[in-house]
Amino acid sequence: MNRITIKEILEHGNLNQDYSVFGWVRTKRGSKSITFIIMNDGTCFHDLQVIVELNPRLEDRLKQVNSGASIRVDGKLAKSVGGGQKVELMASEIEIIGAADPEEYPIQPKKHSLDFLRKNAHLRFRTKTFSSVFRIRHALSFAIHKFFHERNFYYINTPIITSADAEGAGEMFQVTNLDMKNLPIDPNGEVDYQKDFFGESSNLTVSGQLEAELAALGLSKVYTFGPTFRAENSNTSRHLAEFWMIEPEVAFSDLNNNIDLAIRLLKYSCQFVLDNYLDDLAFLSQRKEKEEAALKKEDRSKSNLLDSLRSIIDSDFTILSYTDAFDLLKNSKKNRKNKFQFPINDWGMDFQSEHERFLVEKEFDNPVVITDYPKDIKAFYMRLNDDNKTVRAMDILFPGIGEIVGGSQREERLEFLEKRMLEMEISKTELWWYLETRRFGSVPHSGFGLGFERLVQFVTGMTNIRDVIPFPRYPSHIEF
Repeated sequence: MNRITIKEILEHGNLNQDYSVFGWVRTKRGSKSITFIIMNDGTCFHDLQVIVELNPRLEDRLKQVNSGASIRVDGKLAKSVGGGQKVELMASEIEIIGAADPEEYPIQPKKHSLDFLRKNAHLRFRTKTFSSVFRIRHALSFAIHKFFHERNFYYINTPIITSADAEGAGEMFQVTNLDMKNLPIDPNGEVDYQKDFFGESSNLTVSGQLEAELAALGLSKVYTFGPTFRAENSNTSRHLAEFWMIEPEVAFSDLNNNIDLAIRLLKYSCQFVLDNYLDDLAFLSQRKEKEEAALKKEDRSKSNLLDSLRSIIDSDFTILSYTDAFDLLKNSKKNRKNKFQFPINDWGMDFQSEHERFLVEKEFDNPVVITDYPKDIKAFYMRLNDDNKTVRAMDILFPGIGEIVGGSQREERLEFLEKRMLEMEISKTELWWYLETRRFGSVPHSGFGLGFERLVQFVTGMTNIRDVIPFPRYPSHIEF
C-alpha cells in the first residue's frame, strides 16, 4: 500500500490505484448503506472525501470516526460522482489512530469566533482558517530567505539576550537568574547585577539591528530573521510582546537604495504567495469578505484580498517627506473637522496608525513611503540631514496595516553619532563596540526592520495580529 499525503494524492494520484492516507476527521455523515468522511492532513487547503460502503467488518470502527479523530484509510482512488471534489477514496480499511470524544472536542464543524479559537490555540491549526494562515506564514518566511539568498545576502543570527537597548525605549524584558526572594544588594541599596549570570543587567532583545550592522561592515550584505521582544503594556489588535523581525543591513548603501530593497522584498513576497498558495488565499479572501459584510461601507476594504496583493505587486509606491505628509494631514478635511482621534497640530509629532492609514487608503490609495522624519522622534543611529532637524529615515505604510517597514540610512560619522547619543542619554561605554565601527573603516550603510507578523496580517487579511502567530504573547497571557 502506497502511503501518500492528501496534497500528493490530489495532485498526482492515479485513478484505480490503492493508497494509504493518514489525517484528521473534519466531518462524518451518511446512512446505513454508505458513509462519507471528510479528512485533512494539513498538507494543503483541500480535504479528501472518503467513501465507506456498507461493511459489517468496519461498522464498529466507523462509530469511533468522529470530528477530531485521527485515522488511517486504505482504499482505491476513484473519480468522484458527486460535486465538490474531483476524486475520492473508496475505503477498504480504516484504522483509528487516536479517538476523539465528539461531546468534548472543541473544534466542531461549525463557525467559531476567533476569540474562541485563540483560547484553543492548541487545536486551531486544524481549522481551515488557521491551517491556511500558517501555511502562508511558512510561505512568506521561505520567500524572504529565498529573496535574500538570490541577492547574495548572508543570514546571521544576532543575540536574543543582550545588554543593549537598540531603540532607547526602555520597554524590555529583563533576563536574570538571581533569586527574586533573596536579591543581592550593593552598598548603594541597588540590586547588585555583578552577582547575576552575565555580571550586569541583561534583557531580551528588541532588535538585532546593531549587531547586524557589525556584520554588514565586513560581509557587505546581511540579514537577520528572528524573535524580538517588547514589554509594552498594550492590549490591542496591533501589538505582541513576542514577535519576529526581518532586518537586513547593507554596506555602501544610502536611503534610496534602502527604500528600493524594501519595496522589492515586499513585492517579491506577495508574488511568491500568489504563485504558490492561491487556494489558501482565495479561501481567506472569501472569509474576509464575509467578515466585512456586516460592517459599514466606509469600514470595508476597497478590494478583496487577492486584488490587494496584486495591487502591491503592480503599484508604484508613493514616496514623500514627513513634512509633506504632515502638511497633507494637517490640511485634510478630516483634520479640519476634528475627525482624527489624535489631531495634527504641531510639526514634529509622531504619526499614529489612523494618520498612516488615511494617507495610504484615502489620500493616495496605494502604499506610501515617508522619509526624513524629525530627529526627535527617531532613534539615535539614524543619519542626520543637513537641516539638523530631520534624519534619513523611512517608513513604509500598507493599507489596513499602517507601518509595516521602518528603516534608515545609519549614521556613519563618529562625531555626529556621539553627539546624538549624548542628546538621547545613551551610554557610549555600553556601546563602545558600536562606536568602534565608526573609527575603523566606516562606510555609508543602511537597513530596515520588517515586522513579519504585520506582513502575514496583510497577506492573510486577518485583522488581529494574535491570529497570525501560532502562540501569541501579550499582557497577562503566556498560555501554551
